[in-house]
Amino acid sequence: MERRQMRRKKKEGAPKWMVTYSDMVTLVLVFFILLFSMSQIDLTKFDTISESFRNRMIFDFSPSAVPLDNSADNLDQDEKDEMEHDSDTPTEEVSDTVSSSTEDDSLNELVNNVESYMDEYDLNNVVSANRTERGVVLVLQESILFDSGEADILVEGQPFLDRIGTLLTDIPNNVKVEGHTDSRPISNYRYPSNWELSGARASSVVRYLIEENKLDVSRFSTVGYADTKPLVPNTSEENWSQNRRVEIVILEKGNEEEGTDS
Repeated sequence: MERRQMRRKKKEGAPKWMVTYSDMVTLVLVFFILLFSMSQIDLTKFDTISESFRNRMIFDFSPSAVPLDNSADNLDQDEKDEMEHDSDTPTEEVSDTVSSSTEDDSLNELVNNVESYMDEYDLNNVVSANRTERGVVLVLQESILFDSGEADILVEGQPFLDRIGTLLTDIPNNVKVEGHTDSRPISNYRYPSNWELSGARASSVVRYLIEENKLDVSRFSTVGYADTKPLVPNTSEENWSQNRRVEIVILEKGNEEEGTDS
């Protein structure tokens, strides 16, 4: 009798290594899908994905057979501190926003008060008011207050300063008075240069405001800038006239420390 050959039955199905290989291919595919999705910038989605990875939640619920060493329950102290710091950030941002809003409201109120006063006493033709980050800046041209090359206040300019003095009496803000000249040099026995002239003019304005309105001396400071801060280029007679000026800066409350710097 012929010996029957025993045929081994072939095992059906993929070999064991295919399971590991398929898992790797799947992970690579997911990785490239994430790269593609992040290449199209969408801040909302990006923040959501980042938060998921940061909290390890996407891994905690993964049905992987491989145990994870860094699950959400096993975060080290540094990572927990970082998460707590991130959670505190929105509160700090809200606080900064509220503070900024309060400062804007205060500055808007100051601007409205100055503009209403100038309208009431018809000062817009001789005094211009500008709003800056420091507060409200009142600009008085040289021709209103001084003769050319002099720092003595003209009689014709005193009524305008009287009105401004009344305004300053009604508000508590500190005041900084700045003198400016054009670029043409000056040299005489009283003012050897534009530095002395600009400083003297600022001082004359402050002295007049304090003496005539009984204002608190500690609220005021003066500075002379000579020709270092022109409004327009010093290229013509008209521009020279614009640059020769005195600026009265009514400081916003957040900047009131400037009032005692000089």
